[in-house]
Amino acid sequence: MKVLITGAAGFVGFHTAVRLLEAGHEVVGADNFNDYYDVRLKEDRAAQLLDYDRFELARMHLEDLTAVQDLFARHTFDRVIHLAAQAGVRYSLKNPHAYIASNVAGFTNILEACRYQKTPHLIYASSSSVYGANAKMPFAEADPVNHPVSLYAATKKANELFAHTYSHLYGLPTTGLRFFTVYGPWGRPDMAYFSFTKKIMAGEKIQVFNHGQMRRDFTYIDDIVEGIVRLMDHVPQGDPSFDRLNPDPATSYAPYRVYNIGNNQPVELMHFIRTLESALGKKADIELLPMQDGDVVETFADISALQQAVGFKPYTTIEEGLSRFVAWYTKYYADQPAGV
Repeated sequence: MKVLITGAAGFVGFHTAVRLLEAGHEVVGADNFNDYYDVRLKEDRAAQLLDYDRFELARMHLEDLTAVQDLFARHTFDRVIHLAAQAGVRYSLKNPHAYIASNVAGFTNILEACRYQKTPHLIYASSSSVYGANAKMPFAEADPVNHPVSLYAATKKANELFAHTYSHLYGLPTTGLRFFTVYGPWGRPDMAYFSFTKKIMAGEKIQVFNHGQMRRDFTYIDDIVEGIVRLMDHVPQGDPSFDRLNPDPATSYAPYRVYNIGNNQPVELMHFIRTLESALGKKADIELLPMQDGDVVETFADISALQQAVGFKPYTTIEEGLSRFVAWYTKYYADQPAGV
């Protein structure tokens, strides 16, 4: 198949592209290489992808409608995997317009392009952040998600609403994936596990919020990619038994579906740090701080729907996953011991 992956120089996009290229697919990768985090890391990911003769790189901003239209005029895609987004919860407090441009306007342009090309299946990244202030655990797709606690979360919920509208109006099959704290090699430097590693190796203090009383459903990158790949041919169909008097937010009479994709095993943040210390062979200097605005105490994915749909089952333990990350990190930054 010919597959468009937006955000191909990003963390999840890079790993997904490698997996599909290794499987023999043709991949077009779109990315704007913005400077939200180290652009060199994005360039190094892209350089690896360009080693494949079935990969084409499109440097572009998805909020540029003309650029998106031109891309779809040059290619007919069997699948579109939309992973590009302005990421990060705390950055959305400082630069909200970046989230509207990328996550709302950019996604709308992708929807429009898929609509006119009649793309057989659009898979897009949502986020566990949509659960916001919800306290019921584990988070299930049928739960209402009406109380976001960050603009980032609000834009991800908006993506789900926009997708349903296009599924309803134009019959565009859409699948949204609520990612839960993805980690692993080639990861994002703005994520806690990455910055913790950098600071522990440099002998610097790490800041741990809510005094360490937090839990996250850390999900290893290979498990995430496995879920994406399994869903590519699991094209949603409208549910004829959909109950409009008691509507399930994750399903529809339209060809629309939303799934959690996580590890289903939340980890105490302090256990996570101790595991990272063990992988690094070095103790962390910890500064305990109050909760941050826009953050949540716990995430926990109910993945039963995805298991039932495509047999998804995460296999990577936190010990194994962090060990692989540290091995990659130390090799990648071999010439820069502090990870700078």
